Amino acid sequence: MASSEHSTHQPASLTLYLGTFGMLMLLTVLTIFAGFQNFGMWSTPIALGIAVVKAALVVVIFMHGYSSSPLTWVIILASIFFLTIMLGMMLSDYVSRGWVI
Repeated sequence: MASSEHSTHQPASLTLYLGTFGMLMLLTVLTIFAGFQNFGMWSTPIALGIAVVKAALVVVIFMHGYSSSPLTWVIILASIFFLTIMLGMMLSDYVSRGWVI
């Protein structure tokens, strides 16, 4: 017979969800504002930085990352680590090509 373990996870408060939603909306407006500005070569890093903050909010708050077990955090961090490796390899290939403009 399998034993079942139930965590005593308390649901997050409504104010936390509403605050997170408000923050996501503010960051969305900031993304739109940044899209209409000319930051030169920094336009893409700024947009990606805002997107990373929004993704982190979703993982930590809406996906209950803040109250997850340490193993879940290991998986989240390993996913970020391997995504960084893949993007780094892709960018190293992109930069190493002889582009003629």
